[in-house]
Amino acid sequence: MSAASPPRPDGRDAAGRAELAALAAAVSARYAGASRFARGFVDGKLRHDPATPALLRLAAREPFGAVVDLGCGRGQLGLALLAAGLAEHLTGLDRDAAKLAEARRAAAGLPADFTETDLAAPDPALPGCDTLLMVDVLYQLPEAAQRPLLAAAARAARRRVLVRAFDPDRGWRSAAGYAVEVLGRAVRGNGNAIHPLPLAGVAAPLEAAGFAVSVSPCWGNTPLPNVLLVAERAGA
Repeated sequence: MSAASPPRPDGRDAAGRAELAALAAAVSARYAGASRFARGFVDGKLRHDPATPALLRLAAREPFGAVVDLGCGRGQLGLALLAAGLAEHLTGLDRDAAKLAEARRAAAGLPADFTETDLAAPDPALPGCDTLLMVDVLYQLPEAAQRPLLAAAARAARRRVLVRAFDPDRGWRSAAGYAVEVLGRAVRGNGNAIHPLPLAGVAAPLEAAGFAVSVSPCWGNTPLPNVLLVAERAGA
């Protein structure tokens, strides 16, 4: 595909699924020097996480411009946006130095940079951007850190803030989500509790800053309570 006509891999039909698979393969190839686990994780997230096509669909409607990805991990989502021609620059922030090192190697030749950052720090300073991403990050932070981070995100983002959040009020889905999180932490030896805010609490700091907020399911074929919260400035 030419640079003038970037792919629109939204996964909705056979062509979209094929484009998504091709994009995932191209991005995953950038992690050739990483561990087998890391390569498998990157490929699996891009191919199977419903957040990937959901965000690509939004970006296809209006490219994301300069992107800040909070809790970027290995950076695969932002690199996919760059590779698809749906973002101009990526700044990834995370506290895991090893994952950031993998992201930097994978991003060679692309307009991307990655910085080690503690997102739970009081009054975090975030770089300005057009689009700010928080995918599966917010609910893993201490509750006292979440609202300051949302307020900082609202200050940093010129056009939109996109949050894939854990909705604690989805009945059986929420119960299943808690069970998956507890099991996953037990397997990984991570004893940290999760603190999902009610969606009204996630939306409030963004709405107070002038964003219009909408929420839609983002759980795909899983039993999880994941939703995509889209906050956009009027006229953006």
